Amino acid sequence: MTADAPPRPPRIIAVANQKGGVGKTTTAINLGTALAATKRSVLIIDLDPQGNASTGLGIPARDRVPSAYDVLIGSAPMAAAVHETAVPRLSIVPADAELSGAEIELAAAPGREAFLRRAIAADRQPCDYVLIDCPPALGLLTVNALVAADAVLVPLQCEFFALEGISHLMRTVERIKRAFNPDLEIQGIVLTMFDRRNRLSDLVASDVRAHFGSKVYRTVIPRNVRVSEAPSHGRPVLIYDTACAGSQAYIHLAGEILRREGLAVA
Repeated sequence: MTADAPPRPPRIIAVANQKGGVGKTTTAINLGTALAATKRSVLIIDLDPQGNASTGLGIPARDRVPSAYDVLIGSAPMAAAVHETAVPRLSIVPADAELSGAEIELAAAPGREAFLRRAIAADRQPCDYVLIDCPPALGLLTVNALVAADAVLVPLQCEFFALEGISHLMRTVERIKRAFNPDLEIQGIVLTMFDRRNRLSDLVASDVRAHFGSKVYRTVIPRNVRVSEAPSHGRPVLIYDTACAGSQAYIHLAGEILRREGLAVA
């Protein structure tokens, strides 16, 4: 009798773009929900001091203890900071405003770029995917996410300066690869806030696809009012309104990601 194969290590994906308002948190929440719907266990790490992913998954501010801040400074293990959500198989390490102080507190610490990687490695809870919701900056928090990650998923808003903005992130990814994480790769680029009525969206999409080729997912996330409403109700849009265009887009995105990794879509 042969021994069972060891469990697949979690796929760690940093959802990153230094530009704000491009759909990072929305993508982390709803992609996580869609992956959980395929019977995968998903952990979201909210690494943005604004804590929007935590709010969007219904975690009240008073309940965010321990938080990602405690994990980064070493006052709590990852397992103690994991909070269950209303979505089966989806949990979160929440964030609060204290996280903004972590960059200052850790700035002089040896190995400051790898605190998150060590915390994740020490966590023995089984998990299929870890999605890290990064802040809209390329500071120490985002560096920790990139050093910990296997891959980077880049939400890219269909706007005029899209390509200019992403070039800064790509340079940062290359620096992280050379210095700390040689296996880091680009998971893919997902076009967000796509408006079919606006010719600019088509032009930006064409430019991005011409520049990055197959790294750009076929699935695009449309501009959708239900996606914008859902966080105020503390729920992912897939729970708030499963049938809306935004929900269906994230379901398709999850399927595309799984197929690219050679995994079955439940």
